Amino acid sequence: MLHRRRRELPLNAEINVVSLIDVMLLLLVIFMITAPMMQGGVDVALPKAEAKPLEPKSGLVVSVDRTGAVYVDETKMTLSEFRSAFRALASKRSSDGVYLRGDASVPYGIVTQVLAIMRAAGVSDIGLVTDPETGK
Repeated sequence: MLHRRRRELPLNAEINVVSLIDVMLLLLVIFMITAPMMQGGVDVALPKAEAKPLEPKSGLVVSVDRTGAVYVDETKMTLSEFRSAFRALASKRSSDGVYLRGDASVPYGIVTQVLAIMRAAGVSDIGLVTDPETGK
């Protein structure tokens, strides 16, 4: 038998990272475009007030939108559902405080009802969230 001996090529131990960098930059652009779209939340036009900004914490956020609907974090509830469920929700996360966000156009009575339910549940650390006033 005749064995032909192939000329062996030397091994190349270098990794080609140019294609990896291209993929990383493409993913970076995709995340930069989609990140602002993914920020959800309840659409509330906060009232303007001259107040010191609160330190950001991870407390429970209760929002009242312009139609008077109550949201706990992003879960929509009626006022009666909120009344029955808030005590249990607050007992789980009351150590971080509760933040009340009320739309500027919602009737004052609805915000005070929500505030009274929160106080009746035994929550004393309630922050009222507002936007800072601009211009004087």
